[in-house]
Amino acid sequence: MRLWSIHPRYFDPQALTSSWREGLIAQRVLQEPGSSLRAHPQLQRFLEADEPLEAIAAYLNGVADEAQERDIVFDRARVVASGVLPEPLVVTDGQLDYEWGNLRRHLLGRSPDVASRWAKVWRPQPHPVFVVVGGGVASWELA
Repeated sequence: MRLWSIHPRYFDPQALTSSWREGLIAQRVLQEPGSSLRAHPQLQRFLEADEPLEAIAAYLNGVADEAQERDIVFDRARVVASGVLPEPLVVTDGQLDYEWGNLRRHLLGRSPDVASRWAKVWRPQPHPVFVVVGGGVASWELA
């Protein structure tokens, strides 16, 4: 499961679709308190939010907004919460850089035209649910 901290504008169609799908899986896991998947490292920051379901809904809404910009329709009725957060989630600049390197490698391999479009971006904007703070790569990423 990969729940990117990067703004979905940088995604190719495959990453956009998989972010939607994996976000929906995360939402289902967050709804099931006994699920063994709740321990998945990618869910840690959503579980730490005051309202985990609102946090994942905000994430999904950001992905759906980008899809809509591209005339791709994701069924927003599948999002179980409003996605209204009292404050954004936090991502470190080190984590954003780490993910950017991963995404760029994926794009170079499967969507070179998209990789080329973003080649001059040193650090991407975060997904709208996140605010960037200083720091290194997340501990759950390296586990």
